[in-house]
Amino acid sequence: MNWYLQNGKDSDIAISTRIRFVRNINGLKFSLKTKEEIEKLDEKIRDNLYNIGYGLNFFKLKDMDNTTKLSLVEKNLISPDFIIDNHLTGGILINDDENICITTGQEDHLKIQVFNSGIDLENTLNLAIEIDKKLEEILGYCINKKYGYLTSCPSDLGTGLRASVMVHLPALAITKNVNQLLDALSNFGINIRGVFGKSTPSMGNIYQISNKQTLGVTENEIIRNLEIIVQKIIEQERKVRKILADNSSKLEDNIYRAYGILSNCRKLSYKESRNLLSMVKLGVDLGILREMNDLEVQKLYLYTKNANMQKYFGEEFDDNQLDTKRAEIVRKLISEK
Repeated sequence: MNWYLQNGKDSDIAISTRIRFVRNINGLKFSLKTKEEIEKLDEKIRDNLYNIGYGLNFFKLKDMDNTTKLSLVEKNLISPDFIIDNHLTGGILINDDENICITTGQEDHLKIQVFNSGIDLENTLNLAIEIDKKLEEILGYCINKKYGYLTSCPSDLGTGLRASVMVHLPALAITKNVNQLLDALSNFGINIRGVFGKSTPSMGNIYQISNKQTLGVTENEIIRNLEIIVQKIIEQERKVRKILADNSSKLEDNIYRAYGILSNCRKLSYKESRNLLSMVKLGVDLGILREMNDLEVQKLYLYTKNANMQKYFGEEFDDNQLDTKRAEIVRKLISEK
């Protein structure tokens, strides 16, 4: 199974970990614009693909169908902006397990991303550093003794490292404490974003927590600080979950209502599916809802997303069909368990 269908450390709250490095290659202009500049970058990557290794394959966005591209967005492997802004120039290096995804041809030449389930910042960082060093040996990076790795955006100077953890906070949302907690975190050099990154809303009580600072701090310091912050968030969410579970009749009713709707609905919007699945996941994690397990919940999260749902069925649907098909796949997956 791919990493996003597996459990990791603290997976009841910490859904996934991502490590991202931004790098630029010596001898190429930043923010490539012309066809010749883009082709030079692509050629450099293709010529070295075997030496890079890790089972990576190289694809150009312009050669991929829309459903496949959107399915990668839904898995949080690439951003919506990457598709929109780089549909002619962008490329993707990705392995079969999809835990390594390197995007090319944006404002920076390379964005190296490594993913893992749960909270696993140290191991994910170690793999990302290993890949990064190999790419540096093969391709050569733009680097400055004073400022570190040179990037198009000043906020990425230095390590070029962005570490993030996706967290599920339904109990804090139910008790209306989530905004207070997240506002407090912004004072500690932490970004709080929606599921798909900057300027996107939270959906289904899922938030992306990441570091702001990259210059003047080491990679290990960034990881250590983020680990401390995320563990504090996990502690707070678990405390509130325990309080809710100790008065479980109302919570149990809400969880089983969500499960009942999912099991029987005939039309289901994407937004409603996120909110219902949030309650179902909470019920499974607390041991209240025993009719499902973690893997079944993770499959529902994945295959109720528009593009991945169409991948599952092997056909494309128009806007009028999506909600009906979403309800159908939910009933199908629940009945198969």
